Order: sequence, then C-alpha cells, then structure tokens
Amino acid sequence: MISTDAWVLPRGPGGGTPPPRRSAALRRQIFHIPDLKEDEALVEPLYGSWEANVDHALARQPIDVCRQRGEDAVVVGNLGVVRVLQPDAAGTVRTGDVCMVMPFGRRDRHGYAELVYAYDMPGTYGLLARRTKVAADLLLQVPDDPRYTLAQWATYARYFSAWDNWRVAFASWRAQMSDADPADHLVFGWGGGVALAELELARRAGFRVAMTASSDDRLAYLAARGITPVDRRVFPDLAFDADRAVADQQYADRYRASEKEFLRVLGELSDGTGAAIFVDNLGGSLIKPTLKAIARQGVLTTLGWKHGMEIPMRRASECIRRHLHINTHVWRYQDSAQIRDYQLNTGWLPDPHTIEVRSFDEVPGLADDFAAGRTTSYFPLYRMEAP
Repeated sequence: MISTDAWVLPRGPGGGTPPPRRSAALRRQIFHIPDLKEDEALVEPLYGSWEANVDHALARQPIDVCRQRGEDAVVVGNLGVVRVLQPDAAGTVRTGDVCMVMPFGRRDRHGYAELVYAYDMPGTYGLLARRTKVAADLLLQVPDDPRYTLAQWATYARYFSAWDNWRVAFASWRAQMSDADPADHLVFGWGGGVALAELELARRAGFRVAMTASSDDRLAYLAARGITPVDRRVFPDLAFDADRAVADQQYADRYRASEKEFLRVLGELSDGTGAAIFVDNLGGSLIKPTLKAIARQGVLTTLGWKHGMEIPMRRASECIRRHLHINTHVWRYQDSAQIRDYQLNTGWLPDPHTIEVRSFDEVPGLADDFAAGRTTSYFPLYRMEAP
C-alpha cells in the first residue's frame, strides 16, 4: 500500500448540487493507493496543470466522478510533470526520469481517449498527491534542454490538445477552400490557453489571427505573441439567453447592441467575410453570435464546453452556409511524442513569466480562483515543495 499526502475529492451527497465553492469539495488527508502493478511506476509530481477537467470534477458537473467510477473518494489531476521514483517491471522508464503524464485512461483501437486517467477512469490516481502511481506507457520523457523550464513543459496539455484540434480544423477548411490563401482569411478565438496555442499554429500557417481577452495584461500579451487582441469588454452583453430575451426587453436590447459591435469588429478583421475558422471552447450562451460570425465555408471548431455542453442551431442555415463543425477531445496517443518534439524544435511553449504557479498548500485557493475567473495566467500550475 502506498500512503501519501493528497488533496482528495470524496463522493458528493447526490442530487446534482455543486459545492458552494470548489475548495469545499477538497479534503487534505493521507490517502492510500494500492501497490504497484507490473506495468505501473511510482512517481512524485513536480508540477501539476490546473485544467478544466479538474474544475468539472470539483463542481461535480456534468458528473460526480466518484459515483461514476464507483469509488468513495478519488485523487484528480491528470496533467503535469513527474519524477519517477520506482520504474515499472519492464523498465519502460528509469528511476529519476522526468516525464509528462499522458491522460489516457482507456483508448479506442485508433488511440483516442474514451476514458480519461484520474478523471472518469476507475482505479487511477492523479497528481494532487505527493506520490502517486501511473501506467508507465503514459509517461513521456521531458526533453533535457536548458532553454525550457519544467514549468513551461507542465503546460503541455493545452498545446497538445490545440495541435490535435488544429490539424482537424485546418484540414476541414482546406477540403472546401483548396485554392484559398490563408493570408486572406481570419482565424478567431474566444479566450483561453488552448485557443491561444491554436491561434499561434494558425498564424504559423499564414492566417490572420485574433482573440478576445478581458484584461489589459492579457490584451498586451496577445499582441506580443502576434495575435490581434480584441477587448471582450467592448461587447459586455454578448451572452444570449433566449428565454430572458423574451421576458426582458432591456436585456434583449443590450444583447443586440453587443452582438452588433462584435460582428462589426469581426467584419473589420476579416474584410467583411467573417471567420474562416472560429475556435470556440466556451459554447453555451455564446453560440448565437459565434455562428453569425463564421464565414461561408467556415469551420466552427471546439474541444471544450466551459459555458455549456448543448448548443442550439438551425441545421438548414449551417448547411446552406457550408459550415463544418469540428469536435475533438484530448489527442491521439501515438501522436504524443511528435507533438512534444514539435514544441521542442519550434519553441511553441509559453513565456516563463506568463505562467502562474501556486504551492501545493494553496490548491484550494487556486481551485476557487480558477472557477471564478480570477487566475491571471492562461497557464495556472501548482508546484510540489518538500513537505
């Protein structure tokens, strides 16, 4: 039995009611993990990346992962950098290796994730612990290169996910626009670290790129990365609620004013045609203006659902405008090393000073700040110090 200091998520009370604060769902305790199997390695997390799936788990939305897994308590946190303390029996990794954790619980026959490690995959143990165990084939070695810090590498999940989504979205756009010059077309994204990484790929492919942000610091950062910054505060009432719009005329008027300004900005950036590819990882209440902003033969691409999992649309309109809807999740397992090497060879990582790092003791505050939108960085991490 492996005993470790951990932040533990217990089974919720049921009824689908989220905790009043994300931190209220966490409990600091000594957690007991079964002994290593032959294909598993004992590791100590060095940095963990605070991802949306951790937030979903603490909110118990859309599922209570403990109930889904049939377990009383779990340790979440499935993305980060670890050091190997004891290798697997086959020696896939070695003692002292520093590795990134690939979040694959169960894969389909093509290598795509069906269940996610330390989320909905039963019997897996995450990185919100001083020590944990991981299947050795999920450990991808961090390059030994002094140009990049471990904190930079710990942000890999946003980049790996963006690489996979961009590959599909770009190929889909090209299927209909084979003769088009990307320089004449716009790729636009709502905020977030994944969208930022994806827009950097779009810029490298020759597209015009633009993205929203809601703070002066983030707007300046986008500009420094070669992305046209769009101030989200200019259209503050863009989230659409159909029922409220019927009942509240003032709300409906404010929405229309924000939508008009948003579409005007998109028109200026795209020479009046709209976004060739729109990276939308928010969904929900923003889908109405998003669909209006997409050009003919355009692509709506997503790998997230922060503002809602369901989106209303008129299929006829989407068909007539030849819009393609792309949905991806995680990335393909066998592409992991290729994406890492692309990052290494091209410097496709965040600037070190833009990464926000909290201590292991500060995890509850990080959980609350992330949920409330108070994290200042696109790349929030937690770091393990000596106990």
